[in-house]
Amino acid sequence: MTYTAMISGAGISGISCAIALRKAGIEAVVYEGYDRTADDVGAFLTLAVNALDALRALDFDVRRLGFETPRIRLTSASGRLIGDLPYGRVLRDGAASRTVKRAELYRALREHAARQGVRIEYGKRLTHARDTGDTGDGVVATFADGTTASGDLLIGADGLRSRTRELIDPAAPGVRYSGLVNVGGYARGVPAGGDPGTMHAIFGSRAFFAYAAHAHGEVWWAANLTRAAEPTAAELAMVGEQDWRAELMEVFRRDHGPAVAFIEATDRILAPWTAYDVPVVPRWHRGRMIIIGDAAHATVPSIGQGAAMAIEDAVVLAKCLRDATDFGAAFAAYERLRRERVERVVAQGRRTDGWKTPGPLTRIPRDLIMSLAMKRMARTGHDPNHWIYEHHIDWDEPARQSG
Repeated sequence: MTYTAMISGAGISGISCAIALRKAGIEAVVYEGYDRTADDVGAFLTLAVNALDALRALDFDVRRLGFETPRIRLTSASGRLIGDLPYGRVLRDGAASRTVKRAELYRALREHAARQGVRIEYGKRLTHARDTGDTGDGVVATFADGTTASGDLLIGADGLRSRTRELIDPAAPGVRYSGLVNVGGYARGVPAGGDPGTMHAIFGSRAFFAYAAHAHGEVWWAANLTRAAEPTAAELAMVGEQDWRAELMEVFRRDHGPAVAFIEATDRILAPWTAYDVPVVPRWHRGRMIIIGDAAHATVPSIGQGAAMAIEDAVVLAKCLRDATDFGAAFAAYERLRRERVERVVAQGRRTDGWKTPGPLTRIPRDLIMSLAMKRMARTGHDPNHWIYEHHIDWDEPARQSG
């Protein structure tokens, strides 16, 4: 069937969804709550190979952004190697996991969407939506500026604190704080201390530190700082850049590795961001409204799958709407195809975060357990996370509607 879809949210999931829908022959308009683009938002992220595979269904080539990070190397605070393993399989054409600046990915996706004829309206924060049900054939959305819009469907790609999720189910769970605050930056003029393109993960004595070196010489890094109590946005904003720098220097000064050198060589510490996930959301759709991406199943950043799951969602939903006889069948098929996978990813992310924040008595056994697991993987060639990376979505194959 042919629909006109309204999409709330112009992040990675919303823009990807609009592109996928247009490819499926479905008109889509994106409504973004902020009154500007996100070209200056966020640090960087790694797109694992399953994300690259899903982006290909959107005819989007990410190779002009960032740099490849085909491997990840884990070390302890003492500098001891814990493990060295592929960051997912390499695709048949040689493409490997890729680390990109989030703002550059936003911009490139938005430009790709514009070439497909997708319209984005800014300053349209969703406040209410009414499914016309028996009296009509669509949804009327109301925005904070008092304007309204209508369409056949409303797709909530409005992130962690999704208003669409609340409209579908007022009792839906909200965000869950991870216990970590992230900071990061870009270091220049300092030796990388590792191979360009390798993601280095250091499980420090007091905090976690990750970095990768661009072939041009810049080092991209991020640190996870423990905060038992969830800080508010206002509390984070009150901490000055030099205070963050001083804390980072103190946290990592006893650890082996280049963290302190990178922090010193960074002109500007990026604004901190708090890590959350969203536990199981019982209801993803009601009537003609549905949620995707972080609105339905946010995962903590540590597993590197938030963007990937959002892009996969977009492709699968578009396929289901393309192939189903009505929107109800499409929504049901989408949930059958996605729920088990994404909830498993969220749970895996939560476990991974737990490895970053051990107490003094559990740090040594943690490193030992991780090292043994890495050695077993190297010996057997079996990656227990292969189910994440080897996921493939065939755009041309009809979406499975039942079973």
